[in-house]
Amino acid sequence: MGGRELFAACLIAFTSSAAATASAPPAVVWQPSPGHVQTPIWPGTPPDLVRDPKPESGASTHVSQPTMTVYAPKGRNTGVAVVVFPGGGYQVLAMDLEGTEICDWLTSRGITCVLLKYRVPNSGPTMLQGRRYYPKVQTAVQDAQRTLRLVRRHAAQWHVDPNKIGVIGFSAGGHLVAAVSTRFAQRTYLPVDAADALSCRPDFAIAVYPGHLWVHEDEDRATRKQEDLSLRPDIRVRADTPPTFLLQAQNDPVDTIAQSLAYYVALQKAGVPTEMHLYAEGGHAFGLRATKFPIGRWPQLAEQWLHTIGMLKR
Repeated sequence: MGGRELFAACLIAFTSSAAATASAPPAVVWQPSPGHVQTPIWPGTPPDLVRDPKPESGASTHVSQPTMTVYAPKGRNTGVAVVVFPGGGYQVLAMDLEGTEICDWLTSRGITCVLLKYRVPNSGPTMLQGRRYYPKVQTAVQDAQRTLRLVRRHAAQWHVDPNKIGVIGFSAGGHLVAAVSTRFAQRTYLPVDAADALSCRPDFAIAVYPGHLWVHEDEDRATRKQEDLSLRPDIRVRADTPPTFLLQAQNDPVDTIAQSLAYYVALQKAGVPTEMHLYAEGGHAFGLRATKFPIGRWPQLAEQWLHTIGMLKR
């Protein structure tokens, strides 16, 4: 799952498990598959680290030490790289559905993948008493900006074209895609090494069932202004926002399609090349997993779009 559904499911599962097996050992913390190594993205203590962070859990519900894991392309190397942002409502991270499975797909297409395990919980727009609030520092944005810079720093080593580095994100990760696509000129942390002199602007962006973008998201569904497709104030689209691909289902029970529509309208007003696909059915948090609905063919559409914008070559 992704987004708020994932957080709710994890919370219910955790509460039930704790009540039934209070003495059970803690779940194993997520680790990449053999042959892949997690690397800390900060050389020391991450900026704005929360006080007394809880230990990381198996469901990636408490991540205070962000990491990146590099997945090399299989077969021909296209020179393209993608940083992957799993969803989870900025509370947890769907490291398989919206992480490793996405990397498996992209590496099979000759694309280098960098899976970011960014800080959660409360590292981005967060629900509190039924309303969205923004922490003083959105540490997930810091982690994302830092990772994009690191990919550029290691471009030659990883055989990546530094002008072909994009991002893909799901649900809350889709919001993170929009944040790094529009805030790359804003320094969110003090430089720590030479990598921080490099650009953190993505060259392209893919947001799948994104959340936390529409200004009326938290209002009552019966009364909110459906015709007002304004963005939340933390997302300010620039003319140099990278080309963007958007995808969402109309029956998404977690994040209404107004999320994608609001971002699309803002991108169009700014003259940013954008491709958007909206489907009647598909729900939320489907990732790459098999579905009977046409929306399941979205990976082919995204791949074709990468050809259209000149990232992939025939």
